[in-house]
Amino acid sequence: MPRKISITLERRGVSCVAELLDKDAPRTCEAVWQALPLGGDAYHAKYARNEVYTMVERFGEEIGLENPTVTPIPGDVVYFSFAGGMLDRAFKEEKGIAALPGVIDLAIFYGRNNLLLNGDVGWVPGNVYATITEGLDRMAEACNDVWRSGAVGERLVYQRHGQ
Repeated sequence: MPRKISITLERRGVSCVAELLDKDAPRTCEAVWQALPLGGDAYHAKYARNEVYTMVERFGEEIGLENPTVTPIPGDVVYFSFAGGMLDRAFKEEKGIAALPGVIDLAIFYGRNNLLLNGDVGWVPGNVYATITEGLDRMAEACNDVWRSGAVGERLVYQRHGQ
């Protein structure tokens, strides 16, 4: 039976369910699964287009690229690992992560035409480790509201489904 996770925008009270892609990204799936629950302040991406994400402290061993993409599609759940030097000082200070040696970025993509190209560093591939199978429409509306109304006070939380 496939493992599933729930992803929630807490303040908006909206959740979706994603199925882990254990066959395509086994290392990433296992690392995330073992670290759950995870969550933090929600942000809407500036560059990627239709992405909402949170950043958490590093957990487990470095995974490396696995089932990577730079063109995520609606419903993709993506893992990024950023070393401390990858992110600029102002960004780290804004997100409250300046003291960390690196972070894990857990993202969901809710619309089309995404491109993981950052003006500072170029292509930023991420590991697609799950796909949203339930509730994408409602989550997409809530994510778009994060873009339009703002992310202040919103948290993005990942947990094992049913727990």
